[in-house]
Amino acid sequence: MLLIDKLSYQSKLRYVNASEKLVYALLTLVLCVLSRSVKVAVLVFAVNGVLTVGKGGIPLFRYIKLLMIPLAFLAAGTAAVMINVSRTPMDAFALPAGEWYITGSCEGIRRGLRLCVTALSAVSSLYFLSLNTVMTDILCACRKLHFPSLLTELMLLIYRFIFVLFETASSITVSQQSRLGNRSFKTRIRSFGKLGASLFILALKRSGALYDAMESRCYDGSIRVLSREQPAKAGEIAVIALYGAVLVLVWLLCG
Repeated sequence: MLLIDKLSYQSKLRYVNASEKLVYALLTLVLCVLSRSVKVAVLVFAVNGVLTVGKGGIPLFRYIKLLMIPLAFLAAGTAAVMINVSRTPMDAFALPAGEWYITGSCEGIRRGLRLCVTALSAVSSLYFLSLNTVMTDILCACRKLHFPSLLTELMLLIYRFIFVLFETASSITVSQQSRLGNRSFKTRIRSFGKLGASLFILALKRSGALYDAMESRCYDGSIRVLSREQPAKAGEIAVIALYGAVLVLVWLLCG
């Protein structure tokens, strides 16, 4: 089982209505992206952290470790916005490199930091949803909210095929380790190359077998799964609406 799936099953917010969590996550994500406001992004990030760690019971160390993954990509992208190579030094900083300068402007730094904070807050909204809601509940919520059926079916199939890929890679790795395939750096490189060469082929075969098994059980393009019904609560809906209104006010008043 993937780490995110394991944490979602252990979350204290697992049995909160999935449609409420989906709407909340999409609402905060859209407001973060549209507003491009640092204040809105910081507020969303803080509230998502409190809900995920404080209310959901997700370990803080795990949450921070998961945030480090997108943060590494954001840092690389932000650096490209903030740092320039030019013959003319800019106002923020300038490091001479021969006839050129590694330089940046104050406006570029502000733009890069705003981009990083906004993107990280949007990711925290997705983490709130994925760490507190199991995949089957997300799919059922999508159906209730009238998402396109093709989209929900593709989500479920891709989700299942990811597990097929990981299971295949895990079995190949165990087989290599049992044959001392990782005893030295040279053998690790060779084993990794063989893993990459055979993984796609074996995973494709297992995916084909899985699809054949589904068709033998009268698969007609629609996968139906059982989910635990959790009725929406008026109080929770009101809190989500109020929180969305607060974010809009912060966006309009503070920018």
